[in-house]
Amino acid sequence: MQPVRTHEVANQPPPFGARDLWNEDAGLREALAREGGGAFESTVAAYGARAGGELLTLSHDAHRDRPRLRTHDAAGRRIDTVEFHPNYHAIMRAAIGHGVAGLSWARPVAGAHVARAALAYLHYQAEPGSSCPLTMTHAAVPVLLREPSLRAWADGVAACRYDPRDVPAADKRGLTLGMGMTEKQGGSDVRANTTRATPLPGGEAYELRGHKWFFSAPMSDGFLVLAQAPGGLTCLLLPRRPAENGVRFTFRGTDNGARFTYRPDSGLRAFRGPFCMRGRHGVTCAQASTERRDATGANA
Repeated sequence: MQPVRTHEVANQPPPFGARDLWNEDAGLREALAREGGGAFESTVAAYGARAGGELLTLSHDAHRDRPRLRTHDAAGRRIDTVEFHPNYHAIMRAAIGHGVAGLSWARPVAGAHVARAALAYLHYQAEPGSSCPLTMTHAAVPVLLREPSLRAWADGVAACRYDPRDVPAADKRGLTLGMGMTEKQGGSDVRANTTRATPLPGGEAYELRGHKWFFSAPMSDGFLVLAQAPGGLTCLLLPRRPAENGVRFTFRGTDNGARFTYRPDSGLRAFRGPFCMRGRHGVTCAQASTERRDATGANA
């Protein structure tokens, strides 16, 4: 029997295959020069070729293999780890090493923010799922720099090195940052958050108790977390590792269209650490939101 021809597909674009994302984008090339990022042209051009080739290929398997939550190890100890496909780590290593998250802070000269925005634009065409940890890592730095005691965390971002090891932040070659803002009862209205931050004797240490509806990029080294302190809603830096805090992950799901952007529900219990954005309770939250908006605006 001859196959029956039912229709012809005439209005669909060809598959998005390997390409040089920089050379094919005259608008981006013009914009980089016009907006003051011309000194970084070779850096951006090299990444456009890599993103549209190697990273695009790596992304296929990274998306086919979903992240896996491991709450306990084989001996029953709580570990709260999310395992990713090796290609995810390869993509993150390439992006961070090339400055997608930290170029602005590693080379704080004229045009650096423009160039980093161009790098991000190229990267997300090839692999959009990693946009969350990369964008938040970049956006957290202005908030961290407001507190001298947190300078080492900002420097960890500026190092432009990806270190996926499950070790204390102080022992890492580079750092990534996530955020824990939204709660079940509040949604986008973070003023309705119920997580409490109780000051501990001796200065900056706080105890957190509550939950977050999702933690963005759960294997980040630390998170900017909103909680109700005695003076109002404020922002705190929370290290991820269970040995350093009381974060507990439960499965919630992945983002539509970005299968390896894992966003777990989480509980916060009895965390103690000197990582509060000090003073100005209630104002600090607004400052954090403003800095995050300004730092992520280039990726909108």
